Amino acid sequence: MKRSVFLICIILLFSATIKAQEEKPKTYIDMAMIYEGDTVPIYALRPVHIFAPLKFRSNKERQEYSKLVRDVKKTYPYARMIASSIIETYEYMGTFSTEKEKQKYLEDVQKYMMAEYKPQMKKMTKSQGKILIKLIDRECNTASYNIVKALVGSFKAGVYNAFASLFGNSLKAEYDPHGKDAAIEAIVLQIEDGTVDYYYSVNYHSFK
Repeated sequence: MKRSVFLICIILLFSATIKAQEEKPKTYIDMAMIYEGDTVPIYALRPVHIFAPLKFRSNKERQEYSKLVRDVKKTYPYARMIASSIIETYEYMGTFSTEKEKQKYLEDVQKYMMAEYKPQMKKMTKSQGKILIKLIDRECNTASYNIVKALVGSFKAGVYNAFASLFGNSLKAEYDPHGKDAAIEAIVLQIEDGTVDYYYSVNYHSFK
């Protein structure tokens, strides 16, 4: 477990201010119109997704879904920040002129991650670790392995992939929102819409 914690802290490279909190629905000002002499902004609201009612075949299936909701809610905020920080770190490393400077920067970040986030990573279960890797892939919009490879080189990317394998997952495996990861995708969309708790509560006692 200690080895897993160490390696996940190295791959993540996320910002120092991560706090797990649910996303709030966003609004965007698209344009404005003149109404009775006043300029009135026109807001484009993000879409709200409609899902069919859940029907559990057994209490065990309901408990498994409940666990999945819990794990996605816990890991999704981290995945968003982690993905953002991976990309930002990659861009920042472009400001260094030598490989030695890049390596020194990575080592400093790794040391900080260990000191700051090891207690949080130790609390993550195996299933949560697998979901986190999937959601990082979702937020990066490409395979996590390729991002890490571009960030710190092929050799270290291989080490990170070995880490993910400890959780029964591979960094080379892509997120599949329309297939095997459809349930995770639905929960993420509900989190983004702010409806995940409501959807879960109204379907909790529904059985086939």
